[in-house]
Amino acid sequence: MHIVSLFFSWVVLPAALLIQTTSCTQPPTESRFPLETEQRLSVSRDTSGYQIKPPTDPNGIGKYYMGRQIAHVMGHEGAGWLERDDRRQEEGTDILLRELKLKPTDVVADIGAGTGYFTFQMSQLVPQGKVLAVDIQPEMIAYLKENKARNKVSNVEPVLGTKQNPNLPPNSVDLVLIVDAYHEFDHPREMMTAIRKSLTPTGRLALVEYRAEDVNVPIKRIHKMSVEQARKEMAAVGLEFIESVESLPQQHMMFFQRAD
Repeated sequence: MHIVSLFFSWVVLPAALLIQTTSCTQPPTESRFPLETEQRLSVSRDTSGYQIKPPTDPNGIGKYYMGRQIAHVMGHEGAGWLERDDRRQEEGTDILLRELKLKPTDVVADIGAGTGYFTFQMSQLVPQGKVLAVDIQPEMIAYLKENKARNKVSNVEPVLGTKQNPNLPPNSVDLVLIVDAYHEFDHPREMMTAIRKSLTPTGRLALVEYRAEDVNVPIKRIHKMSVEQARKEMAAVGLEFIESVESLPQQHMMFFQRAD
């Protein structure tokens, strides 16, 4: 996906222009966005526990979970946008990393790791631990491996997941980080159930999503989430709300833990 397409697909500008990061203002063609095509096809294959109906937003796939329409996923074509120069200031990524409160020995899972923007920064914060960089796209896994080799990082492990399973060992992860990706999960219930199983008894989930309650956040509604909606969806898979940190410029940073 080209950077221009990403820009006009996530964010809202004056004069009714829309700017985002994952989909387009018009439904993408199959030839340009094969992953989104696969995502649309899967809607007809799996209706268990989900509601299928015409999209209320063209940036959604017509599949609804607990009243929320699932958004189109960003393909590997948008990798350059993930590494944009102004991301640090725009999203307050330094604040985000600080609020994770990582310990040097932590095992962290970066779900939807993409190019590893957060993966490689977190790897420096857990020198005696490791970061499991999970993505469902082989192309993103290739990016991660290239970046790992280029930067000579030893404590990052790229992991190819599926739409329903991140392929993480059970009871092994101290912190799971999901940044602006959960709202695109094709099978959120199944994925989060598997993620919950990967957490240690004291493990935490950090879920970061653009604030749906804030009309001043210039992102399309389908790519935002409210704390209320997130809490409802996490509770459904046995994840208990801890707190929502509101120190980021545009995003909620919500923490959860196993409810057992």
